[in-house]
Amino acid sequence: MTPADALKLARGQGLDLVEVSPTANPPVCRVINYGKFLYQLSKRQHEAKKHQKSIELKEVKFRPQTSDNDFNVKRNHILAFLKEGDKVKATIMFKGRQMAHRELGWNMMQRLITDVGEVGLVESRPKQEGPNLTAVLAPKKTGGKSSSTRAHAGGASSARASSGAGSARPSGAPAAPPAEGAGTTRVSPKTAAVTESSGG
Repeated sequence: MTPADALKLARGQGLDLVEVSPTANPPVCRVINYGKFLYQLSKRQHEAKKHQKSIELKEVKFRPQTSDNDFNVKRNHILAFLKEGDKVKATIMFKGRQMAHRELGWNMMQRLITDVGEVGLVESRPKQEGPNLTAVLAPKKTGGKSSSTRAHAGGASSARASSGAGSARPSGAPAAPPAEGAGTTRVSPKTAAVTESSGG
């Protein structure tokens, strides 16, 4: 089908002629409602952003002499952070003569790692950084996350069909995905293959 025939077909249905595969030989086009396509594309992108969650790194600090009650409170905070999907940097701070008894801090860190083991795992092993003993805990993955399909915008352009007017293709228009069950017609290199879909 020639471009002129394709435009005539689109114009007759009150739809648009959109180039979806400009690199094909010959190029492939679709007859669709381009405004509706852009709306659906924007809606899918908005839904994808809603399900994205930024992971924050929280920090909870201890002392080697932290009491059991304070330890339990801080541990519960770490558990809450991990359940929300955030990472936690646990820091045990030594001061002065406490550096001579660093094993107290290491024992406390091991106790903490054991207590949160049901919901978290060690991403960065405990290490001494100057006067501080640190470890990074990450939430356990409970299952595979469903991957959201991203609509790709790229090199496709559209030709708006209007009575008595030629086609004008918006620059940078996103490519329309091929419709299910839609056929394509290949013609000579000087013509464009067209896929006809129902209006709507």
